[in-house]
Amino acid sequence: MSIAHRRARPTWVVTGFAIGALLLSGCGADNSGTDATTTNKRPPPVATTSPPAGARNSAATVTVDHMKFTPAEVTVKIGDTVTWKFDDKVPHTVQGIGDKAMGINSPIFDRGQWSYTFTTPGTFRYLCSLHPEMRGSVTVNSAE
Repeated sequence: MSIAHRRARPTWVVTGFAIGALLLSGCGADNSGTDATTTNKRPPPVATTSPPAGARNSAATVTVDHMKFTPAEVTVKIGDTVTWKFDDKVPHTVQGIGDKAMGINSPIFDRGQWSYTFTTPGTFRYLCSLHPEMRGSVTVNSAE
């Protein structure tokens, strides 16, 4: 086997490695604002693709366009639904950051919408898993 032949890598191997590295670069844990030793954990918020019958309309809408979430920060009450409306030339996701926001996990969209109903108070940070520089947060206050 020649030296030149041993050094050549199939294009699909290099491409696959590069794609894998990009996807993993958006992953990571962020425990800010959470207590990792808590044993009395509340259930995670419930994700929905459309609000259940009889549920309130979306309490907040976030537009996903021009490589950003607008507004980047929203505040709602427990039980409210936030809807992300996707209208961009490239695909995006809504992916929760850290243990507290693990249930926030939309499919990939370039057009359409996705909703999530928040059932516990706190601040839930998220990003686009395809473009990790795109970030936002939802603050959920008690219903009082």
